[in-house]
Amino acid sequence: MQFLSFRGALTAAAMMFVTLAGAAPSAAWAEAPSMAPVVSAPSPANRVPAAALSGVALISQGTVSAPAAAQTSATPTPVAMAIATGALHVDSLMQLVGDMPIQTALSADLKCLAQAVYFEARGEPIEGQLAVAEVVINRARSGLYPDNYCDVVTQPAQFSFVRRGRIPEADETSAAWQRAEAIAEIAQQNLWRSKASDALYFHATYVRPTWAHQKVQLAQIDTHIFYR
Repeated sequence: MQFLSFRGALTAAAMMFVTLAGAAPSAAWAEAPSMAPVVSAPSPANRVPAAALSGVALISQGTVSAPAAAQTSATPTPVAMAIATGALHVDSLMQLVGDMPIQTALSADLKCLAQAVYFEARGEPIEGQLAVAEVVINRARSGLYPDNYCDVVTQPAQFSFVRRGRIPEADETSAAWQRAEAIAEIAQQNLWRSKASDALYFHATYVRPTWAHQKVQLAQIDTHIFYR
């Protein structure tokens, strides 16, 4: 992933942001809890919503709307600020993944989110990887699950890669991990929405969990089916 080509645009965006602020793996499943959530309709696919960033709204692809606070990280990334100020126009999720800077250190919670993407969906298309990240984020803000990503991911009998409450070590030198980091940050910043952005549950196509018929199916993305 290259970030240097946008350095000038992002620097300009960061300066504008400061001025404005001064002015004012495939065998995966995610089980359902015993209590059914409120069902809501799926969101349009490939929609870039607005995100409130210290008074600056993200505006991309003609869509402007405020995201849930829990899905927006406290500190906007340079890419988020560049989109917010119009210095960077994003045409595809693939472009956005490529534009995200590689993080040298992640917060514990964001690392858990990236690990969920890596272990549950690194073989899936990037929209499917984003949808998995969105499931974790949606659970953390739903009131039905723990309120942080690590506890959501390590909750017993929820994610198949977790063993005895422990997350395995990812190959952090791999391109798949760098992609998972970018996807986690994009989901955290609410920079892009998948076909399953409102999902709370998912499972692989080759399993048939008993809870699936009680949920509203939002989308199938490659080998994962997502529900609300």
